[in-house]
Amino acid sequence: MPHVVALYRYPIKGFTPESLPALTVQADGRIAGDRVLAFRFAEAARPEDRDGLDYWPKSKGLALESFPALAALRLTYDEQRQRVRIVHDGSVLAETGLDDAGRSALVDAVTAFVQDSPDGKRLKRPGRLPLTLVGDGSTSRFQDRSRGFVSVHSAASVTALGAALAQEVDDRRFRSNVVIGGVDAWQELDWEGDVTIGGVRLTTAGPIVRCLATHANPDTGERDARVLTTLTGSFGQAEPTLGRLLILPGVSGAVGDDAGIGGTIRVGDEVLVG
Repeated sequence: MPHVVALYRYPIKGFTPESLPALTVQADGRIAGDRVLAFRFAEAARPEDRDGLDYWPKSKGLALESFPALAALRLTYDEQRQRVRIVHDGSVLAETGLDDAGRSALVDAVTAFVQDSPDGKRLKRPGRLPLTLVGDGSTSRFQDRSRGFVSVHSAASVTALGAALAQEVDDRRFRSNVVIGGVDAWQELDWEGDVTIGGVRLTTAGPIVRCLATHANPDTGERDARVLTTLTGSFGQAEPTLGRLLILPGVSGAVGDDAGIGGTIRVGDEVLVG
């Protein structure tokens, strides 16, 4: 029986996931606590909207696609106290709240880390510095797409990819919210219609076309796996695809949209298709 084997959310876009026993799908189709903060480039600032967009294209700020070294940082977020802790190689780079002083400290720590990393040259491009930490710490809004979604992939698809690469591949490379067990490799790409996880009814949207973020080792931040060309070459895909998106039926996904139902997804929940 298809079932949930792991659940993740990503408090700060591009940083370490939180592995959780349960996730809440909000009425707007987004995961509660997912991508509630982001580091924005200076050129992306808009005076009329201090917190940025209702969604967040990768080009607007720090993201693994262009800054793979971010994967080496370990981040924890205390949502109740709104405190962020960032660690690298066992050393605490910053541990602070989200007041003005805390945000400045987090920006300084992350900027210094990236500048000292192999990705530092990319921060030198015009309009990128100074970074700004945006988001209120509770509203999920910095996803790559304007509509709220739940991202899923199967553990078997990742195993098949690892076999083709002749190396172990970690689920965390793909930054999905839900990892499914009990299905064959790539089977999730054939799903159509309703997908019910536990008590949450979702419906299928498009497959997830992958980017260079998947080349970053989730522990070291080094690009050490040619995921994209392996998906297109070894598996004959027209575009490098792994996993798919699920949405709440009839929900636009705008922040504050209360038209959906949502609910809680838990590790071990059965997944029913159709």
